[in-house]
Amino acid sequence: MSRPAKPETLLVVTATERIGPTMIRVSFRSEDLSAFSSSVFTDRYVKLVFDQEDGPVLRTYTALNPSVEDGTLDIDFVVHGTEGYAGPWAASAEPGDTLAARGPGGAYAPDPTADWHLFAGDETALPAIRAGLAALPADARGYAIIDVPDIGHEQSLDHPAGVEVTWLVTGGHTHHAVEDAEGHEQPLVTAIRELPWLDGRVHAFVHGEAAVTMHGIRPYLLKERGVPKADVSISGYWRRGRTEETFREWKRELAEAEAAPA
Repeated sequence: MSRPAKPETLLVVTATERIGPTMIRVSFRSEDLSAFSSSVFTDRYVKLVFDQEDGPVLRTYTALNPSVEDGTLDIDFVVHGTEGYAGPWAASAEPGDTLAARGPGGAYAPDPTADWHLFAGDETALPAIRAGLAALPADARGYAIIDVPDIGHEQSLDHPAGVEVTWLVTGGHTHHAVEDAEGHEQPLVTAIRELPWLDGRVHAFVHGEAAVTMHGIRPYLLKERGVPKADVSISGYWRRGRTEETFREWKRELAEAEAAPA
C-alpha cells in the first residue's frame, strides 16, 4: 500500500544571502504555507523538487523560520561548486524564481524536561541544529559540536549561555568512514567521546554523514553510555560516495537488516 503524497507548496524566491563560504540562505514566500500549521519539529524538512529532462529530482532540506501567517521561510543550502542539483540552483537563484516543496516532515524537537542536550553534526546538519538550539529554554545546558571544513565557516547561532558551542575545524568534511586509512578515529567521534558527561538525562540530536553518525557515534551513545533510544535522534543525512537516491536505498536496507530476527 503506497503512502499518501505529502502536500506540495510552491515557493517563490525573495532574497539570497551567503552566510558562509559554502552556505547560501535562500528566503522564500508562498501564498499558502498551511502545510506547516501543525509542524512542531525543529528538524522539519521538505523535499525540494528539481525538474530535469528525465523526471523530477528530490532533495531534502531543513525548512527554517516558517511563518504560516506571513507565508515566509528560509532554507540554507550547502554549495560545493557545480556538484549536484540543489547547490548550483541556490547559487544562481534570483528573486522571482520558483521551486516546489513537498512536506514538511520531521521527528525531533528538544525535550524541555531533559537535564541537558547534545547536538552534533556537520554542515548538512547545521540548519537543524540551529533551529534546535533556538528552541531550547533559556536555562538549558549541554553541548553543540559542529564539524566544519575550515576556519571561517563558523556562523552566529542563537543558543542559551549554558550550552557550549564548539566549531570543530577538521580541514575537510568527515566524508569517510569512522576510521581513515591509517586507523585514526574521525574528529567528530573523538570530540563527542571527550566531552565531560553531565549528570542527568540527556536528549541528543546527532545527524550528518552516515558512517560517522551511525557507526561511530550511535554505538557510543546507545551502548557505551546507555542512552535510551527514545532520547536520541540520530541518523545519516548523506553518505560518502552516494547520491541521495542510492543513499535512500542504503538506509532502507540497513533498516530492514536491523529489523530482521537474529
